[in-house]
Amino acid sequence: QVQLVESGGGLVQAGGSLRLSCAASGRTFSSVAMGWFRQAPGKERDFVAGIGWSGGLAYYADSVKGRFTISRDKARNTVYLQMNSLKSEDTAVYYCAATSVGSWYRTRSQEYEYWGQGTQVTVSS
Repeated sequence: QVQLVESGGGLVQAGGSLRLSCAASGRTFSSVAMGWFRQAPGKERDFVAGIGWSGGLAYYADSVKGRFTISRDKARNTVYLQMNSLKSEDTAVYYCAATSVGSWYRTRSQEYEYWGQGTQVTVSS
């Protein structure tokens, strides 16, 4: 089994920055893609950013392009989400996800097998 553990959430003022981390552990971890999703109260879980584990190609939701950056450290089995110019609408629980099958390009939650427990990000205006 693969475990994903997120960290780095918190409270920040609008315009500020946060960096989320997600460390993968468990049986031999061989990911094809990892991603970040977020879920605000009363809303669906939405795709934020994804990255192909092998090649490191990143892709983003339109709402965060130019503000968020996803990256990965293969040696540490860790994926990061650098969030800059945060807005109140970025407030949500952020989840890390991973998949070991299929394509490196994954934007739907049902395409991911493994999930972290989530970390709260609150942006005050």
